[in-house]
Amino acid sequence: MKIALYARQVSESHHPFIARLFDELIKHSCRLIIYQPFYNQVKHLLPDKGKFDIYNSGSEIRGEVDFMFSIGGDGTILDTVTQIQDSGIPVLGINIGRLGFLSSIAAEEIAGAIEGLMKGHFSLDKRRLLRLESNVQIFGEANYALNELTIHKKDSSSMIIINTYLNGEYLNSYWADGLIISTPTGSTGYSLSCGGPIVAPYSGNFVITPIAPHNLNVRPIVVSDENVISLEVQGRSQYFLASLDSRSVTIDSAISLAVRRAEFTINLVRMGNDNFLDTLRKKLNWGLDTRN
Repeated sequence: MKIALYARQVSESHHPFIARLFDELIKHSCRLIIYQPFYNQVKHLLPDKGKFDIYNSGSEIRGEVDFMFSIGGDGTILDTVTQIQDSGIPVLGINIGRLGFLSSIAAEEIAGAIEGLMKGHFSLDKRRLLRLESNVQIFGEANYALNELTIHKKDSSSMIIINTYLNGEYLNSYWADGLIISTPTGSTGYSLSCGGPIVAPYSGNFVITPIAPHNLNVRPIVVSDENVISLEVQGRSQYFLASLDSRSVTIDSAISLAVRRAEFTINLVRMGNDNFLDTLRKKLNWGLDTRN
């Protein structure tokens, strides 16, 4: 079995776990393909035996690996999306970060998770993405997000105005610090912290959530992801911030934006009985009540 390993910055406190991960994979005769910057950090932890290759971009592992291990937290999972793109490579999230909502495997569970992969005791959780279109290319070919698109004010303390349309029909003009358009996966992220609802992963929706809106009667709205959401931004400052998951660029009011559902999905590996509802209760304390 071929496994791609991706991580961002790992601290020395995580080195014992990384060494144990390498040992477990080699024990199961896995061939490892390691992201170059990650390899540079941990190459001294690699065992003498075993086969290791290096990669620098997602194109090098397309069609070459069976799984990708994303080692870090939820932000690391979001990074892997830009690497695997529409290749369909299943992603196993190993949480050495904090919350770990998407990265569902704790460090102490890794031996059991690898054993489960070898025996086929897992399922694939298909997550929809959004795609950003614009009259000026601003994110290159990685113009999609697993969580959300965020438009935010940048150079001024004044609010901005985001004129929003559904399939060309006027929806609303949001006077706010910004606007979030999230997928169901992203509904438990930034959108939730701004008062948006939790949406089940397979519901086929977008959530439109204003950030600190000026009008008290403006609330988040859930729409079908069959819609195309168009945005026009204006304000006292010419420049605004556009973010796709953890990637941000500065744009100006001359750029027109549109959001639609991406043509492909991301496969997240789920082990055993792990599911979205359990994660809600365990990680977000959803519905927590001492009477329960």
